[in-house]
Amino acid sequence: MNLDIRYPIGLLFLVIGGILTVFGLISDKAIYAAHSLSLNINLSWGAVMLVFGLVMVFLAKAGAKKD
Repeated sequence: MNLDIRYPIGLLFLVIGGILTVFGLISDKAIYAAHSLSLNINLSWGAVMLVFGLVMVFLAKAGAKKD
């Protein structure tokens, strides 16, 4: 049984990161200026989660090719 936990974790982070990134792109800039030191937290953490999800899926595919 070849169950690799990196696939579902990577897909989960890709989906949530994508949602956060899109929300950060379309949200009002005035909200961030008033509440979070002018940093778009949703956009930055969405991008981090997207990258982490891509790394996890890449590692899962690389591990499957090795076997």
